[in-house]
Amino acid sequence: QVQLVESGGGLVQAGGSLRLSCAASGRTFRTYPMGWFRQAPGKEREFVAAISGSDGSTTYADSVKGRFTISRDNAKNTVYLQMNSLKPEDTAVYYCAARPNEYASWTYWGQGTQVTVSS
Repeated sequence: QVQLVESGGGLVQAGGSLRLSCAASGRTFRTYPMGWFRQAPGKEREFVAAISGSDGSTTYADSVKGRFTISRDNAKNTVYLQMNSLKPEDTAVYYCAARPNEYASWTYWGQGTQVTVSS
C-alpha cells in the first residue's frame, strides 16, 4: 500500500514559480513510476508529468513542456514538480499518483493541492 500527501500549492502571479512536493509512504516507492495530474474547474483530470521508477526517464504533457520539471528523491520518498513561467491556465488542483509498474493503471492518489495563478 502506498499513501501520497501533496504540499506546496498556493497563489502565485503569472510568470511566477511554485514547487509541489509529494511525500510517499511504503518501501516500494523507489520502484514505482510516479506522476502528476491536474483538474481545473469544470474540466476532466489531465496528465501533467511522469517519472519512471527504473531509469528516471520523464514524460510531459505538451502544455507544460519546457516549463515544468518532475523529479524524485528516493532517499526522501518524495517526488517534486517544479513549475516555472506559470500561466493562469495552469490553475487547477494538482494530484500526485503512483502505480506499481509502467503498464499498470495509476493506482494510488493523493488528496490534491490547489494551485492558483493570477493574471
